[in-house]
Amino acid sequence: MNDSAVLHAGATPSAPALVLRPWCEEDVAALVAVFRDPVLRRWTGWAVEDEGDAMRWVRGQERGWAAGDRFGFAVLEAQPDSPRGRLAGNVVLKEASFGKPSAEVGYWTAAHARGRGVAPRALEALTGWAFDVLGAHGLERLELLHQVDNPASCRVACKSGYGLDAVLPPAPPSFPREGHLHLRRRDA
Repeated sequence: MNDSAVLHAGATPSAPALVLRPWCEEDVAALVAVFRDPVLRRWTGWAVEDEGDAMRWVRGQERGWAAGDRFGFAVLEAQPDSPRGRLAGNVVLKEASFGKPSAEVGYWTAAHARGRGVAPRALEALTGWAFDVLGAHGLERLELLHQVDNPASCRVACKSGYGLDAVLPPAPPSFPREGHLHLRRRDA
């Protein structure tokens, strides 16, 4: 499925177009650089300290595609003078499978790309793709979870049409604080 899974999000007046594609080995150095950001490390459940960690992370993304239950996309800022683009973030469809009515989405944004609409545009592209690919096979809703003390994630969810559905109790160690559950339905 990932050979044809290249998604696009249009440019804005202040930010370039985005290209979303499955992670690959060529992303390792950029991933290490992006993970030097302490803000990103605070909100993610893993650390990428060096190229070995980054390679393990990329291989994990590849295994998710192969298993058909986790679809991670590198989010790249399109650059007219380069065929590759600059790493701006990640979006992922998790716990997905044919016939299952729900799946979860997640994302993170590189420090240099924050505040320019990268996460909402990438999430919108992923959402459309998920419903296009899995909607005919039973996918009815997508769930987005974040801790209540992450207002940036809450803004991304709302901008992307994921309405607040519930406040969740803490679930340590992964979620030591209350969380928000946002939903987006296929028919919305």
